[in-house]
Amino acid sequence: MPNADRPQLYLITPPAFELDLFPDRLAAVLDAAEIACLRLSLATRDEDRIARAADALREVAHARDVALVIDTHLRLVERHGLDGVHLPDGARNIRKARKDLGDDAIVGAFCGASRHEGMGAGEAGADYVAFGPVGDTPLGDGSHAPDDLFAWWSEMIEVPVVAEGALTVERIATLAPITDFFALGEEIWREDDAVAALKALIAPLG
Repeated sequence: MPNADRPQLYLITPPAFELDLFPDRLAAVLDAAEIACLRLSLATRDEDRIARAADALREVAHARDVALVIDTHLRLVERHGLDGVHLPDGARNIRKARKDLGDDAIVGAFCGASRHEGMGAGEAGADYVAFGPVGDTPLGDGSHAPDDLFAWWSEMIEVPVVAEGALTVERIATLAPITDFFALGEEIWREDDAVAALKALIAPLG
């Protein structure tokens, strides 16, 4: 039985992948651990490629009762039978996404390290708010989502919170008591054996 107090796992796809290879890699990870949600997060702006990836990953995810959300591309959600959208720009488009997709869709928001942005997203109807990065990364502007943001949020706000970006075993151990989800992506996909990488990373969760 899963531990109710243990943070759940949220998986992010790599920014680019081979469509004839990645679904099998993904299936192996989904079969090896209990994953609550998968985010399709491709760097390309080629909507045809994104659409084909959405169809392929939906088959893999839904066969295992894993929700599939897509980064940014709101209009592809209903067209491709996805479960919702992840918005990378905080509270800005939450109300529109909720209006377009309805109450049953998942609408999540990435809010960087901004408590203010997170609260705005929650008030606008987000199902979850993601903060990050929580570790050291050469990407972005060098800012971090601090531990006290997660501590405050988990105590004061009911909207589930996601920790993402540059996660390590040490960061997972530290944040486990004060976050609802860990979002893992390149941390595992850059390794040859993604399943082993995932299991090593989440070892602190027991």
